[in-house]
Amino acid sequence: MPKKLFVLAGEPSGEMHAAGVVAELLKATPELGVFGIGGPKLRALGAELLYDTAQMSIMGFVDVLKHAGFLRRVIRELKRAVRREKPDAALLVDYPGMNLLMARFFHDLGIPVIYYISPQVWAWKEGRVKAIRRDVDRLLVIFNFEVEFFQRHGITAEFVGHPVIEQLAKLSFPSMELFFKSHTLSPQTRFVGLLPGSRRAEIAHIFPELLKAAHLLNQHYEVIFLLGRTEHLNEEVYGELSHYRDLAVINCSAYEVMQYSDVALVTSGTATLESLCFGLPMVVVYKTGMLNYLIGRQLVKLKSISLANIVAKGLESDERVVPELLQHEASGEKIYQAARMILDDPDRAGIMRRELLAARSKLAGRSPSHTIAAIVQEYL
Repeated sequence: MPKKLFVLAGEPSGEMHAAGVVAELLKATPELGVFGIGGPKLRALGAELLYDTAQMSIMGFVDVLKHAGFLRRVIRELKRAVRREKPDAALLVDYPGMNLLMARFFHDLGIPVIYYISPQVWAWKEGRVKAIRRDVDRLLVIFNFEVEFFQRHGITAEFVGHPVIEQLAKLSFPSMELFFKSHTLSPQTRFVGLLPGSRRAEIAHIFPELLKAAHLLNQHYEVIFLLGRTEHLNEEVYGELSHYRDLAVINCSAYEVMQYSDVALVTSGTATLESLCFGLPMVVVYKTGMLNYLIGRQLVKLKSISLANIVAKGLESDERVVPELLQHEASGEKIYQAARMILDDPDRAGIMRRELLAARSKLAGRSPSHTIAAIVQEYL
């Protein structure tokens, strides 16, 4: 009988990384059956998806409570499918709220669990290490400092390198000259990137403040704004842009924003890490609902909120390479002032670029997709 693999990737970035692993697996085992939760990349590889990643992009304590009924139904249906399909192994990618529940279920059934991109228990909910130690057969981490953290808790974690390095190695971009020419722009044009996030809730809270900052920058500089849109979100998510017709905006991919911008206004998350890899000077922003913020402030124990600063300076450091604006600080005016300090000071921007690019080496490892596929193949 053909082997079967369950995959659960509940977010766009995790789905992209899961697809890289599945693509490698299918090279060696074309008859492999894959089912679970994913998005367009896994579907294109032939995976049978019970739910789409776009349906699962639920974030924040309040949203999780609002969607509790839906999430319970998803878990019930996943468990029914697992009992019916009897997979040989489970590949769980990030998305810890649901994946740790499913890990317990798989453990009880005796199905091996490979967890790729571990829960960030070094940031909050450290108590989850007990569930990881009990239910996860192989823990594959993407930051080298995580190996030592889990070791202190009696868990063997394997650093496989960060998949963003693998992803970026596959990309190629037109030269800056060609980019200027394709948009009929002067070579003296300055670009400010806008990366408002990949989830509806993030964009709803953060995009209006980014646009206020953009409006202020537009009054003092001759700039073009590069807006990184997320493929799986509908046009209306960016409807706030219609109130700022004075802005010259070019829609492009997030990676194009990172390649061509002089500075970027970036929602905290994976995008800050990707921007680090480009050596892109940035202002990191995060804003959520007040109740989510108050709960999160009690639980999260990090000194920096952005992965760019954590990777560059470490978990325990008070130093920052890039400025961070959180909640009430994440106003249009303050974002504008932080961006202006970078635009007006080439030396500051240059130091930022050098420190970010130096930190990139901390993410390098073997080819994660190939490495993880080989590990999954052992269990299959």
